[in-house]
Amino acid sequence: MTKKAEWPRRLRSQEWYGGTSRDVIYHRGWLKNQGYPHDLFDGRPVIGILNTWSDLTPCNGHLRELAEKVKAGVWEAGGFPVEVPVFSASESTFRPTAMMFRNLAALAVEEAIRGQPMDGCVLLVGCDKTTPSLLMGAASCDMPSIVVTGGPMLNGYFRGERVGSGTHLWKFSEMVKAGEMTQAEFLEAEASMSRSSGTCNTMGTASTMASMAEALGMALSGNAAIPAVDSRRKVMAQLTGRRIVQMVKDDLKPSDVMTKQAFENAIRTNAAIGGSTNAVIHLLAIAGRVGVDLSLDDWDRCGRDVPTIVNLMPSGKYLMEEFFYAGGLPVVLKRLGEAGLLHKDALTVSGETMWDEVKDVVNWNEDVILPAEKALTSSGGIVVLRGNLAPKGAVLKPSAASPHLLVHRGRAVVFEDIDDYKAKINDDNLDIDETCVMVMKNCGPKGYPGMAEVGNMGLPPKVLKKGITDMVRISDARMSGTAYGTVVLHTSPEAAVGGPLAVVKNGDMIEMDVPNRRLHLDISEEELARRLAEWQPNGNQPASGYAWLHQQHVQGADTGADLDFLKGCRGNAVGRDSH
Repeated sequence: MTKKAEWPRRLRSQEWYGGTSRDVIYHRGWLKNQGYPHDLFDGRPVIGILNTWSDLTPCNGHLRELAEKVKAGVWEAGGFPVEVPVFSASESTFRPTAMMFRNLAALAVEEAIRGQPMDGCVLLVGCDKTTPSLLMGAASCDMPSIVVTGGPMLNGYFRGERVGSGTHLWKFSEMVKAGEMTQAEFLEAEASMSRSSGTCNTMGTASTMASMAEALGMALSGNAAIPAVDSRRKVMAQLTGRRIVQMVKDDLKPSDVMTKQAFENAIRTNAAIGGSTNAVIHLLAIAGRVGVDLSLDDWDRCGRDVPTIVNLMPSGKYLMEEFFYAGGLPVVLKRLGEAGLLHKDALTVSGETMWDEVKDVVNWNEDVILPAEKALTSSGGIVVLRGNLAPKGAVLKPSAASPHLLVHRGRAVVFEDIDDYKAKINDDNLDIDETCVMVMKNCGPKGYPGMAEVGNMGLPPKVLKKGITDMVRISDARMSGTAYGTVVLHTSPEAAVGGPLAVVKNGDMIEMDVPNRRLHLDISEEELARRLAEWQPNGNQPASGYAWLHQQHVQGADTGADLDFLKGCRGNAVGRDSH
């Protein structure tokens, strides 16, 4: 099935480095100040290692070391590696939210590829926005590209309990508010949460997107779960460096790999692993860049009947370390194939089909990767809800929700934005109980701005002290992949553009029926129309900079929240030489 192209042939990098003209000598001569011999410019593939390392992106803090392994692989395969730093947006650091800068990073990556002498790219990623942003940029250029992730950190432990990054942050925080844990104990637990290099060790967004890259066929088989500090992570990086050189020779591009079938494989994989709701918004954006028609309906159609079989936090009890030891994502893909839920002939960056890559793998721990009859939930796909409250859709992760709340009707308790929520939530006089529906507005792509991970609103202390740990929560925000609960997210159209969410009032009754995919505000059509006609935007618009550009051009969550002038712009052109 391997794609083949004529080889040898003149590569793109030779527009810069091949020949004897003044312009070529200019480009080649300057690069020689790094000590490169003349024969390295003989037409061999120039491989850009796009590195999202940053001291302020802690998940990616070890990627410099991995880059050296990628380089070694490129050299071994007869390529010419060049390491290129690219925009790195850390979820744990960037304000107002890393999501606001995913599109900026994708745009920067696209232009870094398009404007420089690369024939192929290794996308060196980790923290959750770096994976989609680099895939988006590479898809727009459609140059041979391959992903290698930094890998998850090791398990955390606190007083004998397995601690999952993010998941236990939310859990312990709620325990402090409920009086079940002291602040001193919370601070003591902090040291156990991040005990090695790497991304979240739960099935958070970073682990999910690493899995999505592998399920799309854009990473070598087995890449997603290898711990960051395991020597096999370095081996994976070196093998990836070798592979990209052959991909250039074969002219194997993202558009050859990321087909509609590949995206359907990824959607089903996300259901099977209990993946993050953030995968929805990222895969929609990546598909838009590569020119694949993907919609929220595809998410519901493909994921609806897929059981969640990976027993990892936040849905289950284990962490990524155990997932790797059990066999990792290849075992999940094999299970999907055996169940008739995998496009087996989908091409991967290895040059082989997905099924050829996984058909012989073994599950070494059936308590971590469960049999279908013991699945965490029989229908684990991301649920897409629609109704008069979400005409363009909203999403919910059933594997992280409470079964008794999946059909619920309750009184709305409304927070106009995140600041309003913070000001009210700890007030014992707040008129709220566990039967209510918490509603937060103005936290979508335009509203926050950037669509922050605030949708998993913490419950009020007065409810937590009753032993209640979950309530229905609805917003136009996102939620960390490490979080859990019966949380409706990405409600579209968002409140900041006048979607129905904007006009929900305290005391309104809201119905949610997950089995029937319904989200309904119990007011008449006439009343809803009247409220929408009276609605006015808040007028808080940025005056300049990227924030202005984002505000003017970001699309809704239902289509991936990409910038409107970047979708469907695939094409690889050599930049014009100005010398």
